[in-house]
Amino acid sequence: MSEEVAAATTVPATAAETSPDNPWPLQLLSQKLKMHIDRAPSAWVEGQVIELNRRGTNAYLTLRDIDAEISLPASAWTNVLDRQEIPLERGSRVVALLKAEFWLKTGRLNMSVKDIRPVGLGDLLARIERLRHALAAEGLFSDARKKRLPLLPHRIGLITGRNSDAKKDVLRNAALRWPAVEFEIREVAVQGNTAVAQVIAALRELDAHPEVDVIVIARGGGALEDLLPFSSEELVRAVSGASTPVVSAIGHEADRPILDDVADLRASTPTDAAKRIVPDVVEELARVRQARDQLRRGVTRLVEREADRLASLRSRPVLASPEVMVSIRHDDVERLKGRSQAAVTTAVVRAADQLVHLKAQVRALSPQKTLDRGYAVVQLADGRTAPGTRRDVVRHPDQAPSGTALTVRVAGGRFTAESTGGQEPAEE
Repeated sequence: MSEEVAAATTVPATAAETSPDNPWPLQLLSQKLKMHIDRAPSAWVEGQVIELNRRGTNAYLTLRDIDAEISLPASAWTNVLDRQEIPLERGSRVVALLKAEFWLKTGRLNMSVKDIRPVGLGDLLARIERLRHALAAEGLFSDARKKRLPLLPHRIGLITGRNSDAKKDVLRNAALRWPAVEFEIREVAVQGNTAVAQVIAALRELDAHPEVDVIVIARGGGALEDLLPFSSEELVRAVSGASTPVVSAIGHEADRPILDDVADLRASTPTDAAKRIVPDVVEELARVRQARDQLRRGVTRLVEREADRLASLRSRPVLASPEVMVSIRHDDVERLKGRSQAAVTTAVVRAADQLVHLKAQVRALSPQKTLDRGYAVVQLADGRTAPGTRRDVVRHPDQAPSGTALTVRVAGGRFTAESTGGQEPAEE
């Protein structure tokens, strides 16, 4: 007994402690795996039934992921399947409650189906609407995020099914409207579990293409289950994050996929998409002709209007006889010259008259006039000045005592004299 206890204590406690010299027994590894797997909780998963076999009380089925190439075998008691109102068939879309089980003796992992429920159209629509509302709350469908399509794209990226009618419709209608249009085509799966991954890969490739101006995702309609990839959250977010404008052309009016909401432009059909992404060359040529006609009429009207204005200007008298402008101004100048000369002459004559008058006044008041009348001016000959009188003018007899030399100024000139003494003036 003690030897068994000693041997047990030498077994490593964890897998990391094992070695070639001290391994675990296979039984211990199986037990630990079973303990670990038994602790894992059950999980509801969604998938598609691709295989279904009944063997007595057991049923074996294989579930495949909706959007990826991943499948998982599972088993269930037949009574779990019999609880369904509609029997399950291959291709049914279901949600199943799976619990991982590990068979200790055989070392086989088994996924046990504890419950299973088919997913009907109502459930799918409800799930799509919940996702639609959640993405709308994030603002992925906002008009502010929509990108404008180019007026005339040089190259169009087309994502569509392999050799599909949608591809032919887009190519044919686009070429009819604009023969020079070019396409960059990516043919992918547009339904099934690989559709989402292939469409996203093609979208990213075309979005990175430097010559692609707009991307069209086209499919020619189908059942709701076939259009589910175009309501995938992963695809919707990829379209929202694309830098190139994306056009959704899924030919399904009822229960439209979420791709229509996030795309920059929604077309009702692939044919409608071709009509909306390229202009009609016939219409554009008609617009060009119309614009040229409008320009021609506008230029003609402008030239005619300006010609009328020139004719009106030329008919005016000033332009009919341009010399009139000079002659009128010449007459004005001559008239002003005459007026100026008359004014100057009158001013000179008046000034001359005033000068003569002033000369007469000056002469009348001049001392010479007094002398001419017989008066004389007596001055002291030595130029002395009498106190309180003008210089050397004798005004009183006392200024010239007897023997004083005098100078007498008369009208004809001067002469000298000598005073003999003064006397008082006689009274009148």
